[in-house]
Amino acid sequence: MENPTNITFLLLLFFRISLALAQNTTISINVGVILDLDNPDGKIGLSCINMALSDFYASHAYYRTRLVLRTRDSSKDVVVAAAAALELINSVQVQAIIGPESSMQASFVTKLGDKAQAFQWSEAVPITVDNEFGKGIIPYLTTALQAVGARIPYWVVLPQMATADQIDEELDKLMKMQIRVFIVHMLPSLGTRLFARAKELGMMDEGFAWIVTNAISNYYCTLDSSFIDNMQGVLGLKAYVPDTKDLENFRGRWQKRFQQDNSTLSSVSLNVFGLWAYDAAWSLAIAVEKVNTTTFNFKNMNISAGSSAGLDRLEISQSGPKLVQELSSTRFIGLSGDFSLLDRQLQSSNFQVVNVNDNGERGIGYWTPQNGLVRNLNSKNTSTFIDSLGPVIWPGATTSAPKGWQIPTGGKLKVLVPVKTDVFNAVIKSWPYSVPYEFHPFANPNGESAGSYNDLVYQVFLGKYDAAVGDITIRANRSLHVDFTIPYTESGISMVVPTTDNNVPKSTWVFLKPFTLELWVTSGCFFIFVGFVVWVLEHRINDDFRGPPRQQMGTSLWYSFSTMVFAQRERVVSNMARFVVITWCFVVLILTQSYTASFSSILTVQQLQKNVTDVNQLLKGGKNVGYQPGFVLGTLKQLGFQEDKLRGYNTIEELNELLQLGTENNGISAAFDETPYLKLLLATYCSKYTMVQPTFNADAFAFAFQKGSLLTRYFSDAIERTDMTKIEKKWFDRAGCSNSNSGDPSNNLISSPHICCDVLLRAQTHLAEP
Repeated sequence: MENPTNITFLLLLFFRISLALAQNTTISINVGVILDLDNPDGKIGLSCINMALSDFYASHAYYRTRLVLRTRDSSKDVVVAAAAALELINSVQVQAIIGPESSMQASFVTKLGDKAQAFQWSEAVPITVDNEFGKGIIPYLTTALQAVGARIPYWVVLPQMATADQIDEELDKLMKMQIRVFIVHMLPSLGTRLFARAKELGMMDEGFAWIVTNAISNYYCTLDSSFIDNMQGVLGLKAYVPDTKDLENFRGRWQKRFQQDNSTLSSVSLNVFGLWAYDAAWSLAIAVEKVNTTTFNFKNMNISAGSSAGLDRLEISQSGPKLVQELSSTRFIGLSGDFSLLDRQLQSSNFQVVNVNDNGERGIGYWTPQNGLVRNLNSKNTSTFIDSLGPVIWPGATTSAPKGWQIPTGGKLKVLVPVKTDVFNAVIKSWPYSVPYEFHPFANPNGESAGSYNDLVYQVFLGKYDAAVGDITIRANRSLHVDFTIPYTESGISMVVPTTDNNVPKSTWVFLKPFTLELWVTSGCFFIFVGFVVWVLEHRINDDFRGPPRQQMGTSLWYSFSTMVFAQRERVVSNMARFVVITWCFVVLILTQSYTASFSSILTVQQLQKNVTDVNQLLKGGKNVGYQPGFVLGTLKQLGFQEDKLRGYNTIEELNELLQLGTENNGISAAFDETPYLKLLLATYCSKYTMVQPTFNADAFAFAFQKGSLLTRYFSDAIERTDMTKIEKKWFDRAGCSNSNSGDPSNNLISSPHICCDVLLRAQTHLAEP
C-alpha cells in the first residue's frame, strides 16, 4: 500500500503547478476609475473597488480574466473628468470606466411623489444644484409629482458655490409664496449652507415641510452635529442596506486598510457609496469573464479629422456591446443588497424612510417594491400612508403634518366680495387651522357696485386679490382667468310667477262652491230621474208608491233625495228597483264624500293658483319677462323672447315691483333667474309667488381663486365637508310665512258660520243611521 503522505504531497504539488499555469494564462483587462481623490468619498470608493477585486479573485482564482485598474483624479472638475475619460479610452484602451454614482434618482423620486400624495400636498418647490447632477432629476421628479396630481409652481436652482446672499435671495422669494413644501436635491457641501440659511430665516419652524433626496440622506451618519441641528424635522428617503455578517466583516477589514492607506484622514466611516463601488467592481469582474473572449480589440470610429477634444482619434471596443449585455443581466446579492442594473444605472430594491430628530436620523418605515410603504420590512401594507409609518416629527417639533401652504408672514388672504359671505365663513370654520383673511367689498365709495361679475373675477386675475367669493357663477369665459372651486349650490335657471288667491268670497253661499254649476244641475236631474225609475218599477206592485198623482210624485222625489243621507223608509219589492237603488246609493256615497272633502279644503286651506304655467304660454301671450343682467339674457333670447319683451332688474325689491305691475302696466308676468336668487324671493314674499318648471341647465355658484392657486383644492375639499343645510335654511326658509294669513276667518273653524252647512250635513248623516 502506498504512503498516503506521498499521495497528498503529489496532489498538492499538482494543484500548485496548475494554479501557476493558470496565472500565466490570465487575460488582463484594463478598467478605468475616475474619482475625486481629494474628496473623502472618492478615497472611500477607490479603497472599496480595490478590496472588491482582491476579494473576488481570491474566491475565483480559476477565472481567466483579471481587471487592471487605471485610476485618474477628476479634481472636482467635469472638464478634467471628461478629458481623463478620453485619455483612458484612446491611450489605455480601457474596456469600462467606473465613476462616481450618477443617478439612482429615477426610482428614488417616484417615492417622493407618493409622499406628496399621502399628505395631500398639491404643490411642491424643488431646490437643486445647478449642474448635471441637479438637472438630471428634473424629468423624473416632474413626472412623479404630476402622476399624483401635484404641480411644481417654481423651481429653485442654486450654483454649486452659491454665496449666502444668493441663497438668501431665493429663500426670500419662497417666503413670499404660499407654498411651504420643498424638495432638496444636492450634495451636503451645498445642502449644509442651504439649511443653515433656512433656519436663520425661520423656514425650519412649524408649517414648513422639507424633503431631501438620498444625495443628502445617505450622508447623515457622516455629518457633524451642527448640520443635523439645522435639519430638525426634515423627512427623507435613503437606500436601505441590510445588516449582514459579510457586511460586518467587510466593514472591519475596510476600516483597517483605509486607515493604513489614508493615515491623515480621521473619523471617516464607510457609507453606501463605498458599498455600491464594491458591488459595481464585483459585477464588472463577473461580466468580463462571461464575455468569454481572449482578445478585447478596438476599432476607430471614423470621426472626421479636426474634431475637437481629440474625438477624431476615439476608438471603441469591439466587445463593448456584449459586455454591456452581460452587465445588464448580472444579478447577485452584494454588500449593499440585491444588485441589478437598469439602463446602466444601479437600482436599489428597498428604501428607508428617515426623519431627522435630536442628534441624528430616526427610521420611521420602509418602502419595498412588493408592499410599498410599511412600518417593518416583514409586514404588508394594509393601511394608509400615515398609519404605515412611525410618528413623524416635523419642523417646529410638531407631530401635525403641515398643510402644505401658508399665508405669507404678516399677510392676510385678500378676499373680494359682492354679497353675503356666510358660505365662505362656514368653510373657513371647518378647517382645523386658522387662516387670516379680510374682506374687500366690490363697490364704489357711494356704495354702488364697481362693475359686473366679470369685472370682479378679472380683479382676481390681475393679482389684486387672492380670491373672490359670493354668488359667482362658473362660466367658461371666467375660467380662462381664474380657477373655480367645486359648486356650493344647486345649478339651474328657474321661472317665478305671481299667484292668485283663489279663495271663495266668505258668504252664506260658500257651500255651493265645492261643485260646479254643471255638476249641481246634473246631480239634481239624476235625483229626479232615479225617483221616476223607482216609481215606474214599484207603483203597480207596491202600495207605498200608490195614491193620488201628487202623493205618488212626492213619494218618488222624497225617496230619491232621502238616499243622499240614506234616510229612505219606503220598502222596495221589485228586484229591478232594488238594483237601481243600490247603484244609486253608491253614486250618492261618492258625491257626498267628494263634497265633504272639497268643502273642508275650501274653508281651511288657502287656495293659490299660478297665473302662468309654462314658457310657451308667455311666448304666445306676448308677455313681458324679467331677468337679472348677466348670462340669463342670452338664455331668454335662445328661448325666443324678443328684446322689447325683456325687463332688467338688479334687486329683489325691483323684481317684486315689476311682478306686481304685470305686463299690462309695463311690468312683467314672470321672471327668470338662477335658482338661489328666486328662492330668496320666495322666502321674502312668501305665497305671493311660486316657481314653475322646467328648470334650465346652468352652472352653479363657486369661489374664484388665482390661476394655479393651491387654495382652490383646499377650499373644494372644505366645501364637501361643510353642511350647507343651515345656511340654506337661514336664507331660504319660508317658516316665517306660515302664519302670514292667520287673521283670515277662513282659518278659524269655530267662529266661521260657513262651516254650519257641513256640520248639519254630517249630523243628518249620523241621525239617519239605524
